[in-house]
Formats: sequence, C-alpha cells, structure tokens
Amino acid sequence: MEFITLLILSYLTGSIPTSIIVSRVAKNIDIREHGSGNAGATNVYRILGWKYALIVLFLDIFKAWLPTAIYATKIFQSISIPDIGFIQILCGFSAVFGHTYPIFAGFKGGKGVGSLIGVLLALFPVVFPLCLIVAISVVVTTGYVSLGSIFAAISLPIIILILPGLGIITPNLSLVIFSLLVPWFVIYTHRSNISRIRNGTENRFDKTLIFKKRK
Repeated sequence: MEFITLLILSYLTGSIPTSIIVSRVAKNIDIREHGSGNAGATNVYRILGWKYALIVLFLDIFKAWLPTAIYATKIFQSISIPDIGFIQILCGFSAVFGHTYPIFAGFKGGKGVGSLIGVLLALFPVVFPLCLIVAISVVVTTGYVSLGSIFAAISLPIIILILPGLGIITPNLSLVIFSLLVPWFVIYTHRSNISRIRNGTENRFDKTLIFKKRK
C-alpha cells in the first residue's frame, strides 16, 4: 500500500505544471497558448527568454529527481527488494508521466525530456554529460532542439552498454532496461516534432537565439 501511495505521490510531484506556473507569474500568460503550444522549457525559451527557460528546466529536472532519489529510498527501506534501481525507475517514470500528462493542467504537459534528465541524474549521473554532448552536437548541426533530444535519448542505451568496456562502473540490469525504454518514450512524445521536421515546418533553434528581455 505504501508503494502504491508513493507512486501516486511521484506522479503528483511530476504533475506540478512548472512552465505554466512560471509563465503565469512572469507574464500572466498560459504558455500552451503561445509558440508551439508545448508546456516545456524550449517553448518558454521562445516566448519568455532564456532566464525563465532555465528556471523551468531546473524545476522540471528537480521534480523528477526528487521521487527517483528520495521517494524510492523510502520505499526500499520499507519493503524487501534486492534492486533499488527498479524502485527508482518506477518512481521516476511516474514523475515523468505526471510531467507529460499532468492532472493539474488538463493532462497536457511537456515532452518529458527535462524530467527524464532528473531521473537519469538520480540513477546514473556519469552518463548525463555524454548524452548532453550528443544533444548539443545535434542541435548545433541541425538547429533542431527536438532532434537533439531524440538523438540524446537514442544514445543513452548505447553509452550505458559501452561503459563497462571503458572501465567505468557497470550498470545494473534495471538501469539497462530504463535506458532501452527512454528512446521509445522520447520518440513518442516528439512524434509531432518528427512530422514537422519531415514537412520542413519545425522551428530551428537559430531563429530564437535572441538573449533579450521580453516585453
């Protein structure tokens, strides 16, 4: 019963609509009614600028890191399961699901990338810089933030699997399974972006690279 309660709590934590709250407090707007209509940090960047986008990104990361790192530990201490990673993944994905389909915002949330970063930082932080390098390389090369997110997600299981050969800490089975699920989830949540890339209508990052105060 405690396990189910904490999974629900993880979902509710992930459901906190950070981008909607920040955009409402900052400019009294609903971010979903502007730009791409997505309640994520990238759209906040386009509409409100990089400072507010960083705030949203940090909060999105934290609200998934918290259930993965803290809530899961409490579950692990109360029940007998040999692999805490399995519990962390369940709590983390509950938070990511909450971010993508938030009960507090009509089940219309973000793409889940920021919250997945929070889960990854809690599970295996050494991998994050490598995935970030992939994402930045793709964004700089193509101009598509969405494509950078997708390629970073695809690179995750590859990086996880080659780490033991490089003499770095060997990941447990639950982390390997998590890494294999992430690309499918990110591709699914970015399916509209993929369609726009094919049609040539997806926004490019270089069109919004303007660090200025929004009126």
